[in-house]
Amino acid sequence: MQKLAILGGNRLNGEVRISGAKNAALPILCAGLLTGDTLQIGNVPDLNDVATMRKLLQQMGMAIEVSGGEVVLSAAQIGKLDAPYDMVKTMRAAILVLGPLVARFGEARVSLPGGCAIGSRPVDLHIKGLQAMGAEIHIEHGYIHAQLPKNGGNGRLKGARIFFDLVSVTGTENLMMAATLADGVTVLENAAREPEVIDLAHCLRAMGAKISGDGTDTITIAGVEKLHGVSYRIMPDRIESGTFLVAAAAAGGSITLTHTRADILDTVLEKLTEAGAKITAGGDRIQLEMNGRPRAVNLRTAPYPAFPTDMQAQFMALNCIAEGSAMVVETIFENRFMHVQELRRLGAQIDVEGNTAVVSGRAHLEGAAIMATDLRASACLVIAGLVAQGETVIDRIYHLDRGYEHIEAKLSQLGANIRRVK
Repeated sequence: MQKLAILGGNRLNGEVRISGAKNAALPILCAGLLTGDTLQIGNVPDLNDVATMRKLLQQMGMAIEVSGGEVVLSAAQIGKLDAPYDMVKTMRAAILVLGPLVARFGEARVSLPGGCAIGSRPVDLHIKGLQAMGAEIHIEHGYIHAQLPKNGGNGRLKGARIFFDLVSVTGTENLMMAATLADGVTVLENAAREPEVIDLAHCLRAMGAKISGDGTDTITIAGVEKLHGVSYRIMPDRIESGTFLVAAAAAGGSITLTHTRADILDTVLEKLTEAGAKITAGGDRIQLEMNGRPRAVNLRTAPYPAFPTDMQAQFMALNCIAEGSAMVVETIFENRFMHVQELRRLGAQIDVEGNTAVVSGRAHLEGAAIMATDLRASACLVIAGLVAQGETVIDRIYHLDRGYEHIEAKLSQLGANIRRVK
């Protein structure tokens, strides 16, 4: 099993290119199921989750060619309408094939996702939405079996008004894709407003979908009979951007991110400024300069445009070596403090009660052997290793490879002493 070995203490300086967004790439790949035409998708990151999604789509019969960051796909000959458990258990985003399959082919059989380390992510919102659009759904042998009624209807889902009890990114994306081919108008209320949802809507519109309201909590989709092929470039990864900025704020130095966007990172940039970082942004670049020890910053996660849960762990690592104490409140996932135990092994002073962690900053952390528990916790531990005295060895880094493209190579070019070992 591979590990990361980090010798802490180096400041980060230089330039790093940000990859395409994982959380935009996955639904956009699934959108390829909505048409028999060819889709050409650019800026696709080289990640394990993306490879798993491609493998799932190929298993269904989708033709896929990969060349660097470009993926060309065609769903002209889909022969299998199943997403098996062995695929879904490693990547919960596989649920995103459900809506497109039912919309275009009238049927889908998708495994229930099973457990998730950071908390439950119920699929009932997806199911209720498709039922409201006329799909008949049965849960059998651990699978969601959805199909359009055999008798009656015109072989299409029906437009419906759907209210989400909880804001759900994948729920919004799944039903938005399904609604593009439905008969009539679908209105999604209390919809997710994340930039990745907007990116999917941009792609679907380029394919001929009629969508309005993306970026607000009410999205309206007027169904069309057919979508067509398109060439589309995926947005930059805001969480990767935020992770590198926090790493530089914690370790000190001056870095420039390229091929990124500041407008989708408002709350993160505000918190970094509060921590004492000097930030300038323009065009597709963000520059951060940090001299001296960061100041502790309080955080409370909530759906976009509030502070993202996917950045909570990284900021906790920064708070561990900051001046002062900070309160971190996690409102999205109930088990998203699993990195706390590992940070304590490095000497961090953190007290947890319920969904609140109180972090008392220390002058330094000490290197140790630690273990990653999930994707963003892995990034948190890398940042902690960068600022710890001595060597930190992080085990189970396969989590990192799900969401960060060549992270050790990018950090090395910024001056970090980091290497991958077996």
